Amino acid sequence: MNDIDRLSEFLQRLTPLSRSCLLSELERLELCGIDMPGSSDIQSRLRAEFRKDGSTQARATSPSRYFFAPLELLLIDGAPEHANMGRISRNTLTPIWEWICRDLLPTMARDYIKAINDQVAANNPKEALKVASTFQTKVVKVLESTFASVESTEFARGKLAQYTASRTAFDDVRKMQHVLRAGDALPKFNEKLPEKIVKFDDGRVAQITAQLDAFKKSHPDALPFALALVARRLTMPWQLARLATKAAASKSVTDVAATPYACVIPMVLDRLDDKRLALRIALRHNRVLVARDLLAEIYDTEYALKVRIDGIEGCEWGIRLQQLMDAIAALVSAEVSRFPSNVGHILGSRRLRSHDTLGGKLTYLAWKGRDVVQDGAAAFRKLIGQT
Repeated sequence: MNDIDRLSEFLQRLTPLSRSCLLSELERLELCGIDMPGSSDIQSRLRAEFRKDGSTQARATSPSRYFFAPLELLLIDGAPEHANMGRISRNTLTPIWEWICRDLLPTMARDYIKAINDQVAANNPKEALKVASTFQTKVVKVLESTFASVESTEFARGKLAQYTASRTAFDDVRKMQHVLRAGDALPKFNEKLPEKIVKFDDGRVAQITAQLDAFKKSHPDALPFALALVARRLTMPWQLARLATKAAASKSVTDVAATPYACVIPMVLDRLDDKRLALRIALRHNRVLVARDLLAEIYDTEYALKVRIDGIEGCEWGIRLQQLMDAIAALVSAEVSRFPSNVGHILGSRRLRSHDTLGGKLTYLAWKGRDVVQDGAAAFRKLIGQT
């Protein structure tokens, strides 16, 4: 018996559920940059079984698709192992769904699946949505009871771990709970946002801040998801930081951290980490032009944070930023070193750091001049007690 035959025999011994979870887990590990010998062959076989169209993303069945529908705008296709505030990994939905159906609410889940399938077969999507909403409410109530004690929380965590090794899957369960509990508040908030925020200037920042303030009063636990919806409308992810920097008394990291929306800075760093993962995948597949664009966005984000937050290097935000940039520099260095020293590499071009050009430096000097005036005014207001 050769290796291929042994592999086939091993897969057939697993239940369909186990094979489905195995596929999701292998894809998650691949996105995390973990190489496993033979993984590509196993994925190909399992995709042929579960995804007839050859898709590399799991296709939810009708019951799970209706159940997770409120999360759709908050899902990301990567497999981040960082906190990822306000967003949920699509890869965790399969294990979470299996956990709900097999451990959390097995009887109710069976009834729900039958009811949804009946409505889908009858081509009645409105009733299907009502059925899903009812089941979502039941799940939220059970989760609230589960999270009420340390013992039940850890028991649930252990059960979910049987379906995935992802360190963030259980956090995604908590996020799901907050989103479902918010009901239609997030969709309504999203509808009021501009389709695209081309220019996130002072006026627009003030407008969005007012909308966030109103949302936060009624749904404080869902605020990170509202911020994630705002981020989707921005031209560049780092612009989200302006919700904190514009509200701060000065550019000092202490003042920025004291603002109501200081949490956007870790969210920007989460997105920078996403870019790092995407860069690694692009380089692995020799997609140099994609890597170039990613690297330019990464450098812009680094520059934006450093120029808008004085003293960031000495705080937790700055430490994480430096760790990310060191990891990115290592990826770029490894790629550039593949070529002779006398051969220029596009990833080594200074043009990727637009702020290092003459125009960029002049813009920086203009920024600093304005900062001197603004920080001086802020210091004076503090002195006379008008902050």
